[in-house]
Amino acid sequence: MSRDVSLLDEAYARLHRTGPEFQGWLSNHGPMAVEALVRNGHAGAVHSWLDDYMRRLEDFPRGYRPIGDDDWREALGDARRIADWTTYFQRGVTDAPWPEVLNTWWPRLLPGLTAAATHGVIRVGHAVRSLLTDGDSPARRAELAHGLAYWAARWDTVAGVGEALARLTHASRDGPVDEMPAPVALEGALASIPLLSDRTGGIVERLNRLGSLPDWPSLLTPPDLPSDPDGVESWLAKLIDVAVVRYLLYGHGDEIMLVHSVTAPNAVLRTLPALDRQLFVPSAAAAYVAAAALTSIYSAPTPAPTESLPRSAARSPADAFARAVAHGDEHVIKFADAAVDSYARTGDERALLAIFRAAELVQD
Repeated sequence: MSRDVSLLDEAYARLHRTGPEFQGWLSNHGPMAVEALVRNGHAGAVHSWLDDYMRRLEDFPRGYRPIGDDDWREALGDARRIADWTTYFQRGVTDAPWPEVLNTWWPRLLPGLTAAATHGVIRVGHAVRSLLTDGDSPARRAELAHGLAYWAARWDTVAGVGEALARLTHASRDGPVDEMPAPVALEGALASIPLLSDRTGGIVERLNRLGSLPDWPSLLTPPDLPSDPDGVESWLAKLIDVAVVRYLLYGHGDEIMLVHSVTAPNAVLRTLPALDRQLFVPSAAAAYVAAAALTSIYSAPTPAPTESLPRSAARSPADAFARAVAHGDEHVIKFADAAVDSYARTGDERALLAIFRAAELVQD
């Protein structure tokens, strides 16, 4: 085992003694951030970063009652059962290969992609990337169990969004194979999403208002989503690339929450290699629905003035990610992790500038 992977497993062991939330509904970003640090060449910063971050976290909660294969539906979306769900999934990834557990539960959880502000799927995406890249280990399997458990405990289908996803999944499965779209198609689709005017309350309250927007379900149709699984990975990557650039321009609407319009679809993209191919199209549809919903409730109504944006400079992906590490905020680190991948695909310097923009906007 390499030193970097060993450090990641040590970090997971530390974090698994803490709960998935703290101070109410704030999500524990530790497992996602440390995986991103290791993946981008900053394993040496993992434990020092955790020493600071873990001061905010709370102990892992106690169990309520066991969950079984026959009664799991009644526990779905019950936040009191987070410890029970964690035990259930830890048993699952011990008794069966982890890809089998993932492929059983992914379609069950997918309609609730926006649950816990998408942190369930994001945590799963980071865990899957670690398992695929670094290989199997008890700590990495345990992290997948924790991610799936958090998603299941906070699972919820939001008014309008769940229905739209079901419609899109059915249509994409039965429709013809479409040609791959140009990036501008996705850019135009996200730009046409109406912005929610009433932004009071938290994410659950805002998401529940989306169903009241005129023609909201029809606006959630992903442009030219391929029905052939072979085209999904490229299509989903383009969605993320568009969302990264939109953050550069519109992130001042909510500098933290709009990050998830990038990191949630990115988590789906990272999970695709471990999924059965028949799950590709509905997964991409769910990612688009999440990005569109988050755009509606958190995007700024107008782009930032050009003079307020970071200026072009000879910045490498490594320099841009190092800026995120120096900033230290978990959201900036996660966003940078996705944005450097986007730059690697596109060569678009705006992806790197978006990292600097996030570091400017997100304040301690």
